[in-house]
Amino acid sequence: MSDYRHFETRAIRPQTDNSLHREHSSSIYMTSSFVFDNAEQGRALFAEEIEGNIYSRFSNPNLSELVDKLCLLEETEDGVVTASGMAAMFSSMAALLKTGDHVLASRSIFGATHQLFTQIFPKWGISHTYVDINKPEEWEGLIQGNTKMIFLESPSNPGLDIIDLEWLGELARKHHLILNVDNCFATPYLQQPAKLGAHLVTHSTTKYIDGQGRTVGGAVLGTKDLIEKIRFFTRNTGPALSPFNAWVLSKSLETLPIRMEKHCQNALRIAEYLEDHEELETVKYPFLSSHPYHELAKKQMKFGGGIVTFIVKGGFDRCSRFLDELKMLSLTPNLGDTRTTVTHPASTTHSRMSEEERLAVGITPGLIRVSVGLENVNDILEDIEVSLQASKKKLIAPILTN
Repeated sequence: MSDYRHFETRAIRPQTDNSLHREHSSSIYMTSSFVFDNAEQGRALFAEEIEGNIYSRFSNPNLSELVDKLCLLEETEDGVVTASGMAAMFSSMAALLKTGDHVLASRSIFGATHQLFTQIFPKWGISHTYVDINKPEEWEGLIQGNTKMIFLESPSNPGLDIIDLEWLGELARKHHLILNVDNCFATPYLQQPAKLGAHLVTHSTTKYIDGQGRTVGGAVLGTKDLIEKIRFFTRNTGPALSPFNAWVLSKSLETLPIRMEKHCQNALRIAEYLEDHEELETVKYPFLSSHPYHELAKKQMKFGGGIVTFIVKGGFDRCSRFLDELKMLSLTPNLGDTRTTVTHPASTTHSRMSEEERLAVGITPGLIRVSVGLENVNDILEDIEVSLQASKKKLIAPILTN
């Protein structure tokens, strides 16, 4: 594979070999298995003495193309792709941890990842300690003798918290720990954790990598030695990505740079408009100067990302009215779509967390997460503004009639 210099070219040009038909776009290899030339080749493939495809649960040309592209974009040595983002998160930890091991994890993580730490890993004797992402001075003191991994999201979901990944990489090296970074919100176009010291980079490719809400998938990228162990785990536990979804995702990567630039442009415009809005308590976006880690975000991210969060005055009741008044924006737990999506984390994506756990990471009853799409930004703003005003009128109407 050619060592393409620029990100945009790396996202487009690598692909599987053309067939005899010399098609310009990669073929889709919708097959469960592959044929051996002879008995000896079959034996050698299973013994891993030679490279080649055996069975699509193990490998497939479409999966290989997607992995090659993602590794080029994240600048990692190797990778595996999985059937979902959570399969990637789970595999990146379950393949490397054993009974008695400990994980130091940011408290600001996705709801399903929280369930891994609190409900699933404890069954196997794998423990964790949560640490405040905004208190880096506490991290080193919470490392234990049995700590094997540091896991975090930056920016976090949904709080958009940021941590210095280069500093964290140095901390991991000092204590011989695996640094595992969920890079879903930033994508490799905005941030490359492996260049800052991460050993593993995980993705829900369902989000910005796909970009149009069509597939479910995940990826784990990192050093060869770690990926070798993760590949063994996924090969034998079976969270395989379908060839068709891999083909879709590989094609989606071709437009990732231009999509992310537009997402970020729209998101910054919306954040700036809403920042001093009288109906909102706070607005958070990494590239707003009001963000507590604004300078750090600008240092390690190319742009601020496509997610804006804000807290609506009036709590849950007001949020519900606001969501019900939206006409164009989609109410859905997904993000990273061409269409702007709106989520109320406390009642959906993070609802399995206790109220205390949610409040500890800033998920209040009034918090709204907006994944800003590629529509005209004025249309997005109009729908938000009209809904805010309409929800205010409905909120005060019962008071006026008494």
